[in-house]
Amino acid sequence: MHKRREDVVRVSEGMSSLVLMIGPGHTLRQAARLMAARKVGAAVVHDADSQGYGILTERDILRSVAAGQDPDVEVAGEHLTRDVVFADPAWSLDEAAAAMLRGEFRHLVVTSGGGVAGILSMRDVVRCWSDQHVTV
Repeated sequence: MHKRREDVVRVSEGMSSLVLMIGPGHTLRQAARLMAARKVGAAVVHDADSQGYGILTERDILRSVAAGQDPDVEVAGEHLTRDVVFADPAWSLDEAAAAMLRGEFRHLVVTSGGGVAGILSMRDVVRCWSDQHVTV
């Protein structure tokens, strides 16, 4: 079954445009507190001095703590994912979900014009797909 063009939900419709941005020097505890306060599972890490953008997720923090590392000493720049898959706001949610599955990611950083436009989580994708099937 093919979706009609107007039925395709775009990344721009499902993403959150409010993105938690942190620096690579934030400790994991600081990052965790900010993520908890914002109720998000990921933060975009911007390092203007090096490779641009990375992403730090709750799983990255969990792995560090489980390994016995001190979250007050460990910094985001040492635990983030640098090999980030960037999504385009015009992608369909199907394209975004496929990229998530291929890379085993739960979050995609959405970029537009060279900057961060938003973040799309697997939860956002499921919510949008669920909303498409809800009848009023």
